[in-house]
Amino acid sequence: MTERKEIDAAARTLGLEIIPLPIRRVEDIASAFEGLKGRAEALYITGDPLMNLQRLRINIFALAATPADDASHNGSNLEAGLISYGPNFLDMNRRAADYVDKILRRAKPADLPVEQPTKFDLVINLITAKALGIEISPMLLARADEGN
Repeated sequence: MTERKEIDAAARTLGLEIIPLPIRRVEDIASAFEGLKGRAEALYITGDPLMNLQRLRINIFALAATPADDASHNGSNLEAGLISYGPNFLDMNRRAADYVDKILRRAKPADLPVEQPTKFDLVINLITAKALGIEISPMLLARADEGN
């Protein structure tokens, strides 16, 4: 669980408290957010299959419980969230296709280098920002890859 270790380390460095929300089933979502109300200023959503499938539901609960969220999913699917920063999945899929091509051309998978994402997207949902009464600075908007 490398991602969690990195999140914990960053939180310690910034003096932030982490409040984990153990969501293992769809039925856990409402109760997890109920216990969060008034206790959080931001939300980080991991990019696992359950979170991805329930993204809209989670974002609706998040809007009620926190002023902002940072989600680790493709920004073009931001839906009700405020800000998303993460790897560009279209670019990652293209690079995966290159790997498949090499393997089909008889390259040995063990000989291929392990790659990390190199392209990341910052997406800001301006509709959510307006609904929350949050003014996004022009400098942040200029850095965003997408503002919808």
